[in-house]
Amino acid sequence: MSLQRPLEMTDEQIHEAILREDASAQRLLYEKFARKMFGVCLRYTKQREEAEDLLQEGFIKVFQKISSYKAEGSLEGWIRRVMVNTALDHIRQQKMLWSDLTEVQEESEEPIIGNELGAAELMAQLQKLPMGYKTVFNLHAIEGYSHKEIGEMLGISEGTSKSQYSRARNQLMILVNELNKESIYTNK
Repeated sequence: MSLQRPLEMTDEQIHEAILREDASAQRLLYEKFARKMFGVCLRYTKQREEAEDLLQEGFIKVFQKISSYKAEGSLEGWIRRVMVNTALDHIRQQKMLWSDLTEVQEESEEPIIGNELGAAELMAQLQKLPMGYKTVFNLHAIEGYSHKEIGEMLGISEGTSKSQYSRARNQLMILVNELNKESIYTNK
């Protein structure tokens, strides 16, 4: 039996084929989700090569643990969690230092970026943040984890998570403002 193209197969069909140890289904799963998951990995690294390594390591884990996926949520969401956890494991292995701060700044309700800044430009500015700030920012703002959950995942206090997030937002706003100023001067 030949497999259909990835876009023609449902996630359930790909999942079932992988469980039947159909090697071509693994390739289809990779083709379907690699691009999105690379973006996830890139948010947690400083270099493209490091993100590529995390992507490969993450997909190895996906294929090793695919039988634990119970189809209770989306397959893409499950794969995303595997990738995030792989990135966090990598960060923990680097013995990331977290700065415990006594004062936690309140989160601003103001938007962080202007309408003229595109996603690629924002991601480029996010890459400039220190690893601790970037990790907490990704987990909270992009992945949607609470500060309590982030604290548990990273082995830091909830307050440290909040302060890292607040500092990440502030630093990101400074970087974005600088970028906006540069574009104003270059477009004159």
